[in-house]
Amino acid sequence: MGHGGESRRTQAFDGELGDAVARAQRGDEAAFAVAYRLVQPGLLAYVRGLVGAEAEDVMSDAWLEIARDLGRFKGDGAGFRGWTATIARHRALDHLRRQRVRPRASASEQDLLELPAPHSTHDQAMEAMSTEQALALVGRLPRDQAEAVLLRVVVGLDGPAAARVLGKRPGAVRTAAHRGLRRLARQLAADGVTDEAPTTLGEST
Repeated sequence: MGHGGESRRTQAFDGELGDAVARAQRGDEAAFAVAYRLVQPGLLAYVRGLVGAEAEDVMSDAWLEIARDLGRFKGDGAGFRGWTATIARHRALDHLRRQRVRPRASASEQDLLELPAPHSTHDQAMEAMSTEQALALVGRLPRDQAEAVLLRVVVGLDGPAAARVLGKRPGAVRTAAHRGLRRLARQLAADGVTDEAPTTLGEST
């Protein structure tokens, strides 16, 4: 994953996105729709990993904020991906905080969010998986690994951009992503995929 061809595709994607964002900031509604179309699939997959079935509602709130604050954004296409991922993450975490006010079925679920990461790296882990299968597996990772994998692989952020979204050092995010990918590779090798997936990152059945 990653290499020359993918780098050129990413540059082309971000070039189109940056142009759409610039036109949207000048009031072009069609350009905003283009930016939405380019960014939304990855963001929705990321937020679905965080909050499960309520991802659509969370992303609706996120896009209201994105549209409201678009005039204040400064940057290129890659920067816009990072900026929107940060907003989406904040809305998802707000949602999770509201959920925690309600009684939880299992006291151990929150503990699973903080499990330490035991593995190293495997960059080919997700290449053969469908999106649904990938999200089901990623949802079983410890939260730091899952978020790092989703931001790097699904949203397409580079290490420094993912680190800014998560408020961590790039090295820590890179390590978490490598550990998560390695863990996914081991799960695939063991053929341990099931149809029953947790609804939020780090939770297990």
